[in-house]
Amino acid sequence: MFLLASVVYILQKLGIPLPGLIANYWNDLLCIPLVLGAITYIIRHLKKDPYFQLPTGFVLLLATYYSFYFEYYLPQINPRYTADWVDVLLYFIGGMLFLVFENKKTRPLS
Repeated sequence: MFLLASVVYILQKLGIPLPGLIANYWNDLLCIPLVLGAITYIIRHLKKDPYFQLPTGFVLLLATYYSFYFEYYLPQINPRYTADWVDVLLYFIGGMLFLVFENKKTRPLS
């Protein structure tokens, strides 16, 4: 996911035209899973627990925070940012996709 997000970002910085859906929404979809994946990785290493999973409430809280900060707060104080409610939907879809894929990893039975 990180590689795909990086490729889209680099292509945009180079001015290479991309399809509208990819240029405008792809990285918003990947944002929450990437952040949650990094957080999970760090906690698993700190706790030495390879099966640690973030609670669903934390995933929803993070998606809510990103939605508020990037789609409501920043557009009010900085003209570089624009509010887009599709991005809000994509943050939550990304969070749910993260939960679906992470919940497939379960602790072995003792």
